Amino acid sequence: MSFEDIFRRHSWNDVTAAIYAKTPADVELALSRRRRTPEDFMALVSPAAAPYLEQMAQLSRQLTQKRFGRTMQLYAPVYLSNECQNICTYCGFSYDNPLRRRTLTGTEILREIAAVRELGYEHVLLVTGEANQTVGMDYFRKALPLFRQHFAQVSMEVQPMEQEDYEQLIPLGLHSVLVYQETYHEEDYRKHHPKGKKSRFGYRLQTPDRLGLAGIHKIGLGVLIGLEDWRTDSFFTALHLDYLQRTYWQTRYSISFPRLRPFSGGLAPKVDMSDRELVQLICAYRLFSEEVELSLSTRENRHFRDHLVQLGITTMSAGSKTNPGGYSVDPQSLEQFEISDERTAAEVAGMIRGQGYEPVWKDWSEFQ
Repeated sequence: MSFEDIFRRHSWNDVTAAIYAKTPADVELALSRRRRTPEDFMALVSPAAAPYLEQMAQLSRQLTQKRFGRTMQLYAPVYLSNECQNICTYCGFSYDNPLRRRTLTGTEILREIAAVRELGYEHVLLVTGEANQTVGMDYFRKALPLFRQHFAQVSMEVQPMEQEDYEQLIPLGLHSVLVYQETYHEEDYRKHHPKGKKSRFGYRLQTPDRLGLAGIHKIGLGVLIGLEDWRTDSFFTALHLDYLQRTYWQTRYSISFPRLRPFSGGLAPKVDMSDRELVQLICAYRLFSEEVELSLSTRENRHFRDHLVQLGITTMSAGSKTNPGGYSVDPQSLEQFEISDERTAAEVAGMIRGQGYEPVWKDWSEFQ
């Protein structure tokens, strides 16, 4: 059984109705449990849970420190290409968005590596658009070993691939893969992805299963907050996480919280999410899974990120560039989206220390 089989048993409208029907008694029952179910997660993200946010935050902090200690892992996204064959209504790299396209060469990659290493990073996330002809397996086979020589952990956020592709990349140094569903609302998904391979909702939904079967070390999940009702989308993410943790139990997992941000020719969010609601969601995920890593990017502003250090987040980016070659090769190339926290990596690390936490540049390395 794949996750798609489980997914097809649920109606979006029924799930939404169930979430909004939750009562304070449902929330209190969820908070009282030692192990929480997807049904409990519904209660924790429901409007009925809003008055319980302080209690949720305290529990989230306790559980996070119990599992992860007072640490915050730091990583840098490295954009290798903005070439893309998909039309996505919310992305600056969309095929129909007129911009200068570029893909970094081997020499340019080495320049970016030097610049990112100079900042102190040991963990990097490689990002590309989805263009198989230019940034497909041949490109990844060449790029991954270059990064693996210089960094302890290399993750990727690229187009979904086949199981055998992941099996070939893991020995080259691939540690983890982030694959966001964007939204689990199938009709709206197709509306936002009218052209390109990404328009195949089911293929994207099945990607974490292919990653689990390939034996990847870590899988990153998430939705683009703002495309649809965040409570319902997050329930399906939690349901997906629950299935993966039970099925591929040797794999680690992370959840990210990208809220829709401006880009050139941008899309306004369909659904707004307040800062308080994002805190509620982060705490709900921690109460649902003590083991999952929770990541917050520079999409969020500095003051908000500062307040979340002690509430459940375990991983942060800092000093991020969201354009190909942004660290040294081509700082002026078009960004995928605008960042909000523009502090340097050193400044963010100082903020983390100031709260009594340790910034972790290198967690561990599989290759010594």
